[in-house]
Amino acid sequence: MAVSRLYRNLPAARVPLLGFAAYSGTGKTTLLRQLIPLLKAEGLRVGLIKRAHHEADIDQPGKDSHELRMAGASPVMLSTSRRRAIVMEHESPRDPVLDEELRHLDQSGLDLLLVEGFKHETFPKIELHRPALGRPLLYPNDANVIAIAADGVLDPPPPIPRLDLNQPRELLDFILTRFLPDARSALVPR
Repeated sequence: MAVSRLYRNLPAARVPLLGFAAYSGTGKTTLLRQLIPLLKAEGLRVGLIKRAHHEADIDQPGKDSHELRMAGASPVMLSTSRRRAIVMEHESPRDPVLDEELRHLDQSGLDLLLVEGFKHETFPKIELHRPALGRPLLYPNDANVIAIAADGVLDPPPPIPRLDLNQPRELLDFILTRFLPDARSALVPR
């Protein structure tokens, strides 16, 4: 697997990144909810970046932090005994760029960073595909797709690994035995 060429446009990547690319409604979040605990059970420290296609606001109207952000403070950090969230405003609306988002993320405590979305950017991805949805495959037009997880027959069979979308342990095995060894070597030294 030629992972090294897939990180060349991401100088801010400090740990292996693995994307999950699919059309909306394919089940990316559902799969990740099953896969993340399996990865953690293997001792991996897993982070996640999710690309939202709508105006997500994690800060709630009526709360002090929201009012202070609306007054013009940026960034605003919400800090509790259990978590920290930083809300930063962009000067003008724009599409997020993965490498820029990586520059704002502390990767020092991670072994693997999963990415949901950013399907048009250059980094290793597993395509999720459900033939019953009638959508075309992404991999023929995206050299960054390193495997396909599908829940049906792919005809013709793809020239890259084909995994069972409904078997998260199969994806776990692929990540541990095939993806991570190549990805780690692609990032060293940086």
